[in-house]
Amino acid sequence: MYYDFHIHSALSPCANDEMTPNNIINMAIIKGLDIIAVCDHNSTLQQNALHEVAKDKDISLLYGIEVESREEVHILGLFKDLIDNQNFGKWVDSNKPYIKNNESFFGKQLVFNKNDEIVEKLDGLLLVSLSSSIEEVINQIHQYNGKAILAHALDKQNGIITHLGYIPKDLKFDGIEVKDISQIEKIKSKHPWIKDTMWLFNSDAHNLIDINEALYEINLKDWM
Repeated sequence: MYYDFHIHSALSPCANDEMTPNNIINMAIIKGLDIIAVCDHNSTLQQNALHEVAKDKDISLLYGIEVESREEVHILGLFKDLIDNQNFGKWVDSNKPYIKNNESFFGKQLVFNKNDEIVEKLDGLLLVSLSSSIEEVINQIHQYNGKAILAHALDKQNGIITHLGYIPKDLKFDGIEVKDISQIEKIKSKHPWIKDTMWLFNSDAHNLIDINEALYEINLKDWM
């Protein structure tokens, strides 16, 4: 199955307003993808509309979220079940501080229905750190039957290696997101104990054009 498990909708303030449920699903189909996950910052509120759109289309979904831990490290949570995803989202909400969003600086935070109509504009900023540690976030993802992925591990200021300098040996993650094969070799060379993990090549798309082409395949039966 061709995949892209890290796409942002317009719920994420840093994403383009064109990133609506129908636009995302249709672009993924045009690009030949079989399965995708939308992972907005610290929120699962867009997942219901995505589910409603995708169920009538020739594409599958994992239900996602991109969480920022207390250490300011980004972790993807991927769930097969929408209810598990929504329950995890409630846990995130309970550990997320309220800071009013400055829309002119950070951007809009838009929730859509299945017809791409705006039904809510979030007032609380999503680009914040939870009060929970990396270990606690990963543990909670597992509690809700999800997979925990270290997002853009070697890229951006919130990647675990970029931010902490290393991946802790006892961290119970399920996969690592990388940009290319060379990053896998770099990570392995510094962490020789990483033998058997899922390496994911995601887009981290904030615009429709940046969603992955049909280049990377996965067999979910071997993983989820």
